[in-house]
Amino acid sequence: MKTFPIIFLFFCWTIIACSTQTKVDLIVYNAQVYTVDSTFSKAKAFAVKEGKFIAIGSDEEIQRKYKSKETINAEGRSIYPGFYDAHAHLFDEAELMDQVDLNGADSFEEVIQRVKTYQQKNPDKTWLIGGGWDQNRWRNKTFPTKDLLDKAFPDVPVYLMRVDYHAAVANSKALERAKLTSIPNIHGGVVGGNNNIPNGLLIDNAMDLVNKAIPVPDEKEYLRMLKRTQDSLLSVGLTSIVDAGLSKERLELLKKYYKEGQLKFRDYAMILGNPENIKSFIDQGFYETERFEIKGFKLLADGALGSRGACLLAHYHDAATHGFLLHSPQEYEEMIKQIAASKFQANTHAIGDSANRIILDIYGKYLQPQTDRRWRIEHAQIISPADFDKFRKFQIIPSVQPTHATSDMYWAKDRLGEERMKGAYAYKHLLKEYGKLALGSDFPVEHFNPMYGFHAAVARVDKQGYPDQGFQMQDAISREDALRGMTIWAAYSCFQEQKRGSIEAGKDADFVILEKDILKIPNEQLRGVKTLRTVIAGETVFIR
Repeated sequence: MKTFPIIFLFFCWTIIACSTQTKVDLIVYNAQVYTVDSTFSKAKAFAVKEGKFIAIGSDEEIQRKYKSKETINAEGRSIYPGFYDAHAHLFDEAELMDQVDLNGADSFEEVIQRVKTYQQKNPDKTWLIGGGWDQNRWRNKTFPTKDLLDKAFPDVPVYLMRVDYHAAVANSKALERAKLTSIPNIHGGVVGGNNNIPNGLLIDNAMDLVNKAIPVPDEKEYLRMLKRTQDSLLSVGLTSIVDAGLSKERLELLKKYYKEGQLKFRDYAMILGNPENIKSFIDQGFYETERFEIKGFKLLADGALGSRGACLLAHYHDAATHGFLLHSPQEYEEMIKQIAASKFQANTHAIGDSANRIILDIYGKYLQPQTDRRWRIEHAQIISPADFDKFRKFQIIPSVQPTHATSDMYWAKDRLGEERMKGAYAYKHLLKEYGKLALGSDFPVEHFNPMYGFHAAVARVDKQGYPDQGFQMQDAISREDALRGMTIWAAYSCFQEQKRGSIEAGKDADFVILEKDILKIPNEQLRGVKTLRTVIAGETVFIR
């Protein structure tokens, strides 16, 4: 009978403890939680209520203070903030999933065979459209023309985009539909051909001449395509993306889809920067909901290195051209001046060292010291040694895509020569100057799986582990910084670090559970790591 008081007291304590527990919507425990907070602290458990993290701590602490009908036993797995792709192209990815995938084709003949196979499976297509070819992979590295396409497809228009989406080849039927029968003068673009007759090759601004003739999917079809793409993004742990450059029409579609609750991932959308859009959207002001924001413009300074459209200070090492700007410096200055007078963010695609210098200098002219504008250079791919410190001096965010380095490394030296390669894909140098990097994939130019970018950033090798010692390893970054770049720093680059990007009380409960710990496993295992669960605002949106 002496034990009765003890049992009774324990029973009373249990009743009191249970009655004082706070009800929440979700408890996650038995985990290795990488919070990616300011001290890069780790925890074991957390509680979520109304879509927000409300407490992070030990298993004992969280389970003592909170109770929930829904719990997740992470079984010791690692948990990270939801992954954030800081530079992507949602509609292009959605469309490519319905088109001919030409990635990895080792010859133009293989490209044509893939298009034939696609046509056999899709006989009702009125246009044959594809993307992903790269002449740098071919034995004959010259750009393709319409000749072989015309023989294989004499009666249906064909339009095939290069892997960087800065060049395309079209057959005669497509040129006919676009009424492109001669070679016009195009600022910021090239129509290939001889004797005033187009040969089907289109680079940068010249692509618009045929693009405008291609039928556009209707609203219902776009939703189907976007929801399918969403499934793919969620399956690899992506909870947020930056949509880098959208037309008015596509922005309106996304507003509608998000308002209807059709899309779950978070989208920070950049407006395609041109004089008309800049005036119109500045007049409208910011657009912001929980999952969709429009607060910045995306300008295009030049093309891509692979298609020799990147604007260089000196001519290409393998061709007698400097590349070109897509607009004049005066036009860029006028657009940036208008953005500077507003609250909108400026974000500019710049690949070549000349394009980067021009945009950095114009930015610097309009950025006042100590102002928190967070203007970005998208790609920052080739930087002159004299220009690196401008990222620090003017407080400009480098937004880079690590897989570009490991995709371009086979031929980049051919384009640039030995000396300029020292300032190419220099992610650690950029990180040292600014203190942060926003990491993305540029999908569909590269694959959307954030593990590929993480692997490229830290190991600087391709999927086969080439080269043995890594590509320009002096610019590899640490795993901790790579994780920051795809979480909290990506959020910071969109003014969102106070509401997402780390696992902290008060922030959006976006997180991902992986099968392995990417901060610890060998490099060669990183690309293969699977996402087990993706959660947005406390809701499981993907589970393996």
